[in-house]
Amino acid sequence: MSAELSFDQWASELRTHFEEVASAALPQKQGRLETLYEAMRYAVLGGGKRVRALFVYAAGSLTGAPLSICDEAAIAVEFVHAYSLVHDDLPCMDNDVLRRGKPTCHVQFGYAEAMLSGDALQPEAFRRLTQLPIDPGQIVHLVAELALASGPQGMCGGQMIDLQSVGMKIDLATLRQMHRMKTGALIRACVRMGALCGNKDICSACLEDLTLYAERLGLAFQVVDDILDATADTSVLGKTAGKDEQANKPTYVTLLGLQKAKELAQGCAKDARECLERIEASGKVPAGATRPLAWMIDYVVDRDH
Repeated sequence: MSAELSFDQWASELRTHFEEVASAALPQKQGRLETLYEAMRYAVLGGGKRVRALFVYAAGSLTGAPLSICDEAAIAVEFVHAYSLVHDDLPCMDNDVLRRGKPTCHVQFGYAEAMLSGDALQPEAFRRLTQLPIDPGQIVHLVAELALASGPQGMCGGQMIDLQSVGMKIDLATLRQMHRMKTGALIRACVRMGALCGNKDICSACLEDLTLYAERLGLAFQVVDDILDATADTSVLGKTAGKDEQANKPTYVTLLGLQKAKELAQGCAKDARECLERIEASGKVPAGATRPLAWMIDYVVDRDH
């Protein structure tokens, strides 16, 4: 990696690259399946910050993972993320009409079509992982990471707690558990999967600190989301601003206040940087290999949408 490369250049190049490989992974089908594939493409392509894909690529660069292998891991996590957004936006969940600056999938295609597109994206994510030309043991680990993050101990469980918490007073510990599962679990999987795509020896030595790094940034990501929901405009966010307050949902801002929430996000960033410092000090990774992961800390905490 060039020492002159900036985060903006790195992220822009990878986002463009990801859109190309994701588009190729979702071919346009004709005939009776045309609407299903169109809805799948609509849910995945043409928008989004690709934070989760960038985490995969950043962690993969730490362990020297081939770009083509990271591509498939990034596609898998973005497919799962897209499916979760399609389902979250449905009237039976968050009932939202705007996502990534455009109508949500069910508004564009219909309720049943949107649900089926999400249902199709989830198994397709795992199918692609099973086709990777790598050691079968690595494939098993990748599949297990994504399954854990997206199931009852991850996103689905977190969403259930979220639904049960609407209009209720919950404590900070419950809020943290909810978002550790709903948001943090997939970010944790992205980092671990990216690392698992590369050198197993490096990955094993660094995995504990990488996991803690991911957990702290998963928390920071949700805290910043809550801050932006309370302070930013819909035109900036690309989704409906103030939705949490309107739905009477507990957030880090409502429980802690705006200033304390900002301090919590900065504290998470500090912890994540310390994880990278320990990895660098271990001598297990090449000099500068943690730079993309360090960029992601600043991006998550300082983003404005």
